[in-house]
Amino acid sequence: MLLNWIDAAPRRVLAAICVVCVALLAFALYLQQVGGLEPCPMCIVQRYAFILIAIVAGITATSSRKGLQIGGAVLLLLAAGFGAFVAARQSWLQWHPPEFVSCGRDLYGMIANFSLSRAVPMIFRGSGDCSKVDWTFLGGSVANWSFLWFCAIALVALALIVRRLGSRA
Repeated sequence: MLLNWIDAAPRRVLAAICVVCVALLAFALYLQQVGGLEPCPMCIVQRYAFILIAIVAGITATSSRKGLQIGGAVLLLLAAGFGAFVAARQSWLQWHPPEFVSCGRDLYGMIANFSLSRAVPMIFRGSGDCSKVDWTFLGGSVANWSFLWFCAIALVALALIVRRLGSRA
C-alpha cells in the first residue's frame, strides 16, 4: 500500500514527512513549555535532525523532478540515520545509566556564571540529563519514540529512492 502511494504521489509522501516532523517538533516544544521537561543535549540534536528532515522534505516536495526527489530522499535517509543513531544512544543511556552523568548545566547557573556570548550556545545545547526518563507513552521514552520515527522516515526515504530509481517518469 505504501509503495503504491510512493509510486503515485511521491510529492505527497515528502509533504507528509515534513508535516510529521513539524508535528513532532511541536509536541516536543509542548512537552518542554507546558510539561516542564528540560531537553538534554541529545534531545536538542534530535530536534535539529527533525528540523533538517522537515526542511529537506518540504523543499523536495515542491519539485516533481525525479533527480531532485532522489537527492532529497538520500538526504532524508542520511539525516534520519543520524537522528536514529543519537536516539538509540540516548535510549541505551536510559536503559543502562552510568553512575555519574550530567549532559548539561543549569540554565540560571549558565547565565549567572558566563557571559551572554558563551551562555547562549550552552542554552541551545540543552540542560537536562540524557539518561533520565521524564515522560513515557506506552512504555517508551521520548528517545525511544524518536528512534522509531527516525527509522520509519529512513524506511520511507529508502523506499522512495528505490521506487524513483526504478520508475521512468
